[in-house]
Amino acid sequence: MFKAIKRMRRQEVALLIFSILLVLAQVWTEMKIPDYMSNITMLVQTEGSAMSAIWKAGGIMMLLALLSTLIGLTSGYVSAMLGGLYSKHLRSDIFNKVQSFSLNEIDRFSTASLITRSTNDVTQMQMFIAGGLRMIIRTPISVVVALIKIWGKHWQWTSLTGGAIITVMCIVVVVIKYAHPRFRKMQDLTDELNKTTRDNLTGIRVIRAYNAEDYQENKFRDANEKLSSNMLAAQTVMSSTRPVMRFVNDGLTVGIYLIGAYLINQTIGTTDAIVTFSEMVVFSNYASRLLMSFMNLEMIFNMIPRASVAAERINEVLDCELEITDGPETEGIEGRDGTVEFRNVCFTYPGTEGEVLSDISFTAEKGETVAFIGATGSGKTSLVNLIPRFYDVTKGEVLVDGRDVREYNQHSLRNLIGYAPQTAVLFSGTVSSNIEYGEGGNHADDEDSEAEVKRAVAIAQATEFVEKMENTYDAEITRGGTNVSGGQRQRLSVARVVYRKPEIYIFDDTFSALDFKTDRILRAALKQETAGVTTLIVAQRIGTIRDADKIIVLDEGKMVGMGTHEELMKSCQVYREIAYTQLSEEELA
Repeated sequence: MFKAIKRMRRQEVALLIFSILLVLAQVWTEMKIPDYMSNITMLVQTEGSAMSAIWKAGGIMMLLALLSTLIGLTSGYVSAMLGGLYSKHLRSDIFNKVQSFSLNEIDRFSTASLITRSTNDVTQMQMFIAGGLRMIIRTPISVVVALIKIWGKHWQWTSLTGGAIITVMCIVVVVIKYAHPRFRKMQDLTDELNKTTRDNLTGIRVIRAYNAEDYQENKFRDANEKLSSNMLAAQTVMSSTRPVMRFVNDGLTVGIYLIGAYLINQTIGTTDAIVTFSEMVVFSNYASRLLMSFMNLEMIFNMIPRASVAAERINEVLDCELEITDGPETEGIEGRDGTVEFRNVCFTYPGTEGEVLSDISFTAEKGETVAFIGATGSGKTSLVNLIPRFYDVTKGEVLVDGRDVREYNQHSLRNLIGYAPQTAVLFSGTVSSNIEYGEGGNHADDEDSEAEVKRAVAIAQATEFVEKMENTYDAEITRGGTNVSGGQRQRLSVARVVYRKPEIYIFDDTFSALDFKTDRILRAALKQETAGVTTLIVAQRIGTIRDADKIIVLDEGKMVGMGTHEELMKSCQVYREIAYTQLSEEELA
């Protein structure tokens, strides 16, 4: 937890120090009040005391109480500000760190867990910083001051107070042993519930298509009941400790007054009786504050386990060592032409044993269209994912413009690439904002940008359906593009790549949802657009890639053929089998 707290910035450290000083001031003012209560008691009981002295002592006591209240309000405001700033920066740090993760690191944590860590876990830390730290600082100071004030008084009161403290500490130990493990488990159960909810929402169409609502409800109910039962068990213990501690506190007060009555009765008629009465009033006040301080331990021990688990999970993200780091090569190097070369590349997914790609070697020259085809699981997508460094090779080299991609700054490398993924991804926004996403909307002129968007949409054969949408290019797109069809998502994904005007185009099975006519027209338009630049296409259809300059056939991660369509029909058995399953001999001819 301290490691997470050490991530505070200077402004937050300054607020923390100010908050500590305010807590010290509040404790001091609160602990002075009983002294004036004692003075008032002595003055009232002493004959000949001036009324002005009583009013003066009472006035000071009221001022101290008012001052304590004002300091408390200020301290609460400062602590809330501190918690808000800290959580804001912590969320930002987590988000920026996740942005630098490779796909392997994202898979390792899981999307649901990363969402929980950047929301629920940060909130736990915010609550601890805003409230728990003040209490942790305040409690030991209050205990020490109260002990000093009551030390050396009548042994009967001291013994009774000691017994009450031991009782409270026993309750705290029970809470630690029983409730804390459940609080620690709560974050993992929240992850599981978040994951189940996310699966249900993202897969709602499939769930309804298969009438699997009952199955999903049961799955959610199990996760929800585990979290609820765990929370109920912990909260039952926590909630029961408060009334028990209150009973101990009230019993202590009653006991002090009973013992005080006995002591006063023993000295009735002497000045010692007045002194004893005054000491009883002060002792009961300090003893109550002392016990309340120990009772606050219950709240502290409620916050600490959840905050410590949250801090541990946040540190796991922020301290995660990146597998893919920047190389020294940056933008501005002359002579780039978009050449892509694989030299004896092997690749294994982290945590697995079998190679996904084995000894892959080929070169895609500037202006060439190179296509990849093979059965499902043959490694096509894994291969193109190595170029923008979503993963790094296990062996061999991937070179862009003659340099190993590991030597490039990641931003610089990906600036060369226009990538359309296997699953078309659209973001909440408009048609235009999704297409301009390919360039970050950084065109200098709005009119130029609008014209480029329309041009990219036209090349992607999306003009017809876009201009039929309400608000056309400013039409709203929902998260994931669920308000457009699969083929429309793919065409907008292609338009995003075209808008970027990269040196290397990568289309990962981006035309699979298109009808044959649209596929043919789109490829013809792309061929004209991409003339003179390198284009890499992953596809399942022979018709999509038959005109490529070079076709690479993959089978179980190995290259089993490379050449033109005509050459492969003669030399590659795997390619012929794929071709004959899709097209007739007349169509192939």
